Amino acid sequence: MTALCLLLAAGVLLISEWRVYRLKREVWRFAARIEQALDDILSGRGYCGEDEEVKDTLWGKCGEKFSQADRVWKKKEETALAEKKQIKELISDVSHQTRTPIANMKLYLEFLQEEEVSEKGGEFLRNLERQTDKLDFLLQSMVKMSRLEAGIIQIKSEAGNLYETLTEAVAQIVPAAEEKQISLSVDCEETYIILHDKKWTQEAVFNVLDNALKYTEPSGAIRVKVTRQEIFTKLSILDTGKGILPERQAEIFTRFYREPEIHDKKGVGIGLYLTRKILNLQGGYIEVRSRPKEGSEFCLYLPNEPG
Repeated sequence: MTALCLLLAAGVLLISEWRVYRLKREVWRFAARIEQALDDILSGRGYCGEDEEVKDTLWGKCGEKFSQADRVWKKKEETALAEKKQIKELISDVSHQTRTPIANMKLYLEFLQEEEVSEKGGEFLRNLERQTDKLDFLLQSMVKMSRLEAGIIQIKSEAGNLYETLTEAVAQIVPAAEEKQISLSVDCEETYIILHDKKWTQEAVFNVLDNALKYTEPSGAIRVKVTRQEIFTKLSILDTGKGILPERQAEIFTRFYREPEIHDKKGVGIGLYLTRKILNLQGGYIEVRSRPKEGSEFCLYLPNEPG
């Protein structure tokens, strides 16, 4: 009798274990099918439902929802592409429509400057020239900003010589630096290779250099230093300028921000915002270390390996 009870207990245990095993196997299979369905939707291949699935089963109901999600996803993707195309066309139109009038304004200014005008008229012409240049710069910056934000411009990180990128950016501010008697230096290995978008990284570095040049007094110094860290390469741009108050350091990277006391300086407050955007699109970031009257250090970080 005892032996029979033991056999029955063993049988019940085996049946229970078999049921548990089958249940686990079904759960694993169900989870794998969900994962595959999500991968298909996210990759753009689309969800391929199985026609033979019984609608009343759990997977049949889930499959129907996946099909609906796939259709909604594709519809939104098509809408986003159409909107992106419209934005691209709008930006191109704005760029094209403003380029000709500004070019004409500059041409007329040149003609007027050749004419004999009063001292007051000459002053007005100089002011008009400055405002025209500012308008031109603003529109170009806004077009760049809009293209980056809309994803129209694609950042392409390729293996390239970082020293060449930096020196080309520095070269753009050399004439203005010489005029202010500001010394420039670049501390970077001439054979330093890193994955980066040369054109846009140069733009990012130039924006910071231009900012440093504006707010560094004559006979000051601007230095660029490159340091390879474990995960990132750090590009430090140090200046002997006026410095930035701690409570304003987060704001300087926002669009159109300009410090209250420097509105007489040339600029529209877009450069640092563009720099941050360009670095973010490459998997990097920017930070600032500064104290009033003690200069600033802008640290631009680019990843050593592709993200």
